[in-house]
Order: sequence, then structure tokens, then C-alpha cells
Amino acid sequence: MATQPILQRLIPDLGDGVAHDVANTQPASRQDITNSTSSQKQTSNLSFILNKPYDVEFAERPVPKLSNAHQVLVAINYTGICGSDVHYWEHGRIGHFVVKDPMVLGHESAGTIVEVGSAVKSLKPGDRVALEPGYPCQQCTNCLAGRYNLCPDMVFAATPPFDGTLTGFWVAPFNFCYKLPCNVSTQEGALIEPLAVAVHIVKQAQVTPGSSVVIMGAGPVGLLCAAVAKSFGATKIISVDIVQSKLDFARELAATHTYVSQRISPEENAKALLEHCNLEEGADVVIDASGAEPSIQTSLHAVKIGGTYVQGGMGKADITFPIMAMCQKEVTARGSFRYGPGDYKLAIELVANGSVDVGKLVSGVADFEQAEDAFKKVKEGQVIKMLIAGPNEPPQGGAKLVLSEEDITTGTSTTGGCC
Repeated sequence: MATQPILQRLIPDLGDGVAHDVANTQPASRQDITNSTSSQKQTSNLSFILNKPYDVEFAERPVPKLSNAHQVLVAINYTGICGSDVHYWEHGRIGHFVVKDPMVLGHESAGTIVEVGSAVKSLKPGDRVALEPGYPCQQCTNCLAGRYNLCPDMVFAATPPFDGTLTGFWVAPFNFCYKLPCNVSTQEGALIEPLAVAVHIVKQAQVTPGSSVVIMGAGPVGLLCAAVAKSFGATKIISVDIVQSKLDFARELAATHTYVSQRISPEENAKALLEHCNLEEGADVVIDASGAEPSIQTSLHAVKIGGTYVQGGMGKADITFPIMAMCQKEVTARGSFRYGPGDYKLAIELVANGSVDVGKLVSGVADFEQAEDAFKKVKEGQVIKMLIAGPNEPPQGGAKLVLSEEDITTGTSTTGGCC
């Protein structure tokens, strides 16, 4: 999406020439923060707000202001719907994170910079960016050790009590905004967040050239794990799911093999899977991107002796776990939570160099006012990834909201492990 038309909409009173200047210069400083307020005139900060399960509303909120010199103001262009967003919409909670007050949903976003703090030198108004939606304290032991995704004081978008990005404008630390290359669209930018989740999972799995990788679950994160594993050099990538249409898409995207999970014991499923894919000794790596108990159990029987198992999907808090299989095989088991240092940058590079085609996952783009309908489509399993245009974006047409039967991919099995 071209930058200048966006800025012209966001700065309607200034005219073409000034909009062009704003796109290429940094606003003047005012003490510690900028005083660029003209970009907020006659614009919408309409927000999509969850009050309680299945109770949402659209409301105008004040355009946020920069509170320090290291922040930027971003006009949200597109936001993807994550499984965690749908879970909050349905249940009003995920684990101990409970929606007690009205909360703006959304965290998979890309947008355009409209204002920068006086200390920001790497970004300017007009830059298109992917937003990393979690901001750590940068002071605790985990942050200082380079594991900021494990910060106990993380401020994460659309995780109670913090608002999300399904809104017109968003304030963020500049170093959690990643400039998009010219050959990466803003819509693709909104998929960098789930791709970064997949990058972190595959890093945790330590996939190397020649690895065999089994991925349980062919939802968005599972699909992206397959694509990232391929880019890391895995030569045998097996996607597993209960829905054939999802597996057909997985093969189109990155998988070399697919397996439809059967209603049999985990041991029998693992045996059939390995035979089907000619992995007599088991897979080097098994990633669970489903969070489903049978998939987790099957995973431990499918990984080879001395192999690696990574839990990326979230499900029930407690499950029956095949501890004997893990012990006797001396399996290396790791969790994976959101994303950490370098994951966003690598995700953008994988899209920019053509290694991962995230655009294939987009089933449709909804106008902002259609947000609840888009959530319903995701809940019904009729889409792979749905995007919602920001409230200041032009009409999207909504043509892909009504899908033909051959386009429908049914079933979603995971929140993607990002929240």
C-alpha cells in the first residue's frame, strides 16, 4: 500500500505537498516529545471493544499521545485475527488472564508511522511497520538475559488488562516497530506476528538442514512452522491434522508429506504416521502446534530416540502426558512462548526474500465495521487467516467474506501458542 495516500487521509487539512513533506521528514521536537498533532485531525480512532463474552461494541476513543521521546504513533492499517482473540471473545479469559473491564481486541498488526518521539532516529512518518505487540520491562533478569518474552511484567496487546490494536492509532516503543521493505505489503506485515511465533518455535526445535520435522496441527501457526522449517533446510516436513482440506493447503505451502490423524491410540497413530512417511526411527523433531491432548501424546511416540519435542500450541492446563516415552527416549523437550530477540527481523526477511509466502494464508479482508462478522468466520473455521482493515482504510469490498465451499477450510485447533 502506498504511503502517501494514507498520509493524505490522515492529514486532510494539509494538502498534497505538505503530506509529501511529512512522509519524508521528522516533526520538530518539543522538549522530550514531538508536537506533531496535525496528523490526528479529522481521523477516526474507532476501536473494537470486548465487554464480556460475545458482547462487543465499536466506540471512538481519544487518539493516544506520545508519553516519552522513544515512542511512535502508528496508524493501524491491517490486523489479523488470532485464535487467542477469538478465545477472549468466546470465553472472556485465557487461563488466569480474565477480561474484567472493556478491552480492545487484536494484536497482529501493521501500520504507518504518523508521529515519532524526538529521540527516534531510525523511523519517520510515512514508514510502514510491523508491530511487535508485547513490551517488556527491559530491567528484570529474563530481559537482561535476552529472554524478554518471559518478562513477568510484559505489557501485551489484548491481554488483560491491556488494550489491543483493533483501533485507529497505537502508541508503541520505536524499537518494537519493524520497518517493512518495499517488497513486503502492509497486509503481509500484519502476518509477521504469527510468523515470528513460528520462527521462535522452529528455533526452539533447533531445526537444521536435513532434519525431519513432524508438525501436529495445520492451523496458521502450524502451517507457518512448516514453512519456516523448510526455510531452515528441513528435507522432510510432515503436517498432521484431522481435516484433509487443511492438509492439502499445507502441502501447497511447504509440507512434503501429510497425515490425517485417526481415532486410534496415540501409539497406533504414531506408528501409522511414521510408516506413512518412511521414518522408521522416528522424526528428528516433533512440534505440537495444536494444544490437543491426543496430538501431544502422539508426538512423544513419533519423535526419535534422542530427538527434540517442542510444545508450541496451547490447550488444557493439565493433560495425561506419556512421561515414560519421553524418559526412555531421552527426548529434549522445550516450551515455546511468543517470540524473542531477532524473531521479528528474521520473519520479515523470510517474507522479503520469498522463503515464506504469508499472503497465501489470507482468506479475506474485512472492513473495520465487519470485525465481529470476521470473528464469526474464524470461529466457524471457514478461513485460514482473516484480516481486518483499520478504521481509516478505504472500503475493502468484503468480497471474500462470503466463501465458496471449495475455499472453506474447516476446523481450528490452536491459539497458536503466541498468547
